[in-house]
Amino acid sequence: MKEVYHSRLDERFWQATASNGLPVCVVAKPGFARACAYLVTRYGSIDTRFTWKGKTYDTPAGVAHYLEHKMFELPDRDVMQEFSALGANPNAFTSYAATAYYFNCTEHFDQCLRLLLTFVGTPYFTQESVERERGIIGQEIRMYEDSADSRVYEDLFAAMYRRHPVREPIAGTEQSIAAITPEILRSCYDAFYHPANMMLCVVGDVDPERVMQLVEEAAFGAPAPPAVRDYGPEEGLRCPTPCTRRQMDVAMPTFQLGFKCPWPGFGPAGARQELIGDLAAEALMGESSRLYLELYRKGLIDSSFAAGYEDMPGVALLSCGGDSRDPEAVRDAVCREAGRMAEEGVDEALFLRLKKSALGRRMRGLDSFDSLCFRLCQAHFDGVDFWAFPDRYAAVTKEEIEAFLRQTVVADRSAISIVLPRQKEGPVC
Repeated sequence: MKEVYHSRLDERFWQATASNGLPVCVVAKPGFARACAYLVTRYGSIDTRFTWKGKTYDTPAGVAHYLEHKMFELPDRDVMQEFSALGANPNAFTSYAATAYYFNCTEHFDQCLRLLLTFVGTPYFTQESVERERGIIGQEIRMYEDSADSRVYEDLFAAMYRRHPVREPIAGTEQSIAAITPEILRSCYDAFYHPANMMLCVVGDVDPERVMQLVEEAAFGAPAPPAVRDYGPEEGLRCPTPCTRRQMDVAMPTFQLGFKCPWPGFGPAGARQELIGDLAAEALMGESSRLYLELYRKGLIDSSFAAGYEDMPGVALLSCGGDSRDPEAVRDAVCREAGRMAEEGVDEALFLRLKKSALGRRMRGLDSFDSLCFRLCQAHFDGVDFWAFPDRYAAVTKEEIEAFLRQTVVADRSAISIVLPRQKEGPVC
């Protein structure tokens, strides 16, 4: 394995590619009892349409999440019980663009890593087990449908995009998962769960060479050609539905407000826009901003309010949201303040303070084993050097923040999703 030391970050790591094409990264944390391992595939809920080995697939919403559930099942073995016997805490999650399987442990690391590689590398889909899981996932979907936080976020994406699969909930719907078969699961597994489309990241006081030995011994997966993903035709920057409302059992209205950005693509351009977007959100409506203090003083927002930038293949947006007695007033105030800042400029002292604070948070994040593992995998899939983030922060200028606000935070690019208390009838947007 190749050893690299970053003196500025005081971080040492090793990286290599296994004989089957699996990228492996091990970050040293000497003296820590806990170790963490993430095995991540670049396959998420938005990857519903793709071409692989000359065949085109159009799969139901929710397959990636369904696979996440099914991968923990081995013939005549209980994966969770085996991890528990080793004193480890395993889990998994599916996002719009990736699926991650991971564990944390303080002992028996070798056995835990073998088990992780074994169960993720062993597809096992019987008709009976797939049907059984359908009921479990259906209950999970109904739980999300009863969550105002989930619905307001999903409604925002559906309002902002006409065709992109981000419109669909990550877990799918009860209707979409009814169409999932063992054959569909196996086809998607074969297309996306091969080593070159995945990454293993380990953080802890472990031997990097031993990690590589365990990977090679596991014979995890086999090389395969990449799938060609199809997210539909490029969409314009105008949101098809400027406002959406629904009523639920909530005590106070909650909302999500989004502003469409052009997707910057993978690589350095995407990494740079992420930093610009996050800093713009902080400058405009972060906790130390003039707007945040004004809205808080007027009682239009509370501590639930949060803002940030997000992107995934084909999608990029600046968003904010939380509880509010008047979400439309918050939307109007955000647009007014963005216009003022774009015209008058961002205060230089504020910009430097925000950039220093953001860099500090990112550096403190290196102490979170789980966050570090997943961020390293994300950076690999995005084609950027994760460890170069201090230089990327240093290169961002105040003028870029101002241009981003001027171009992005405008009414024509916005959509707002609102959940109202059931007893209140809201006007039609």
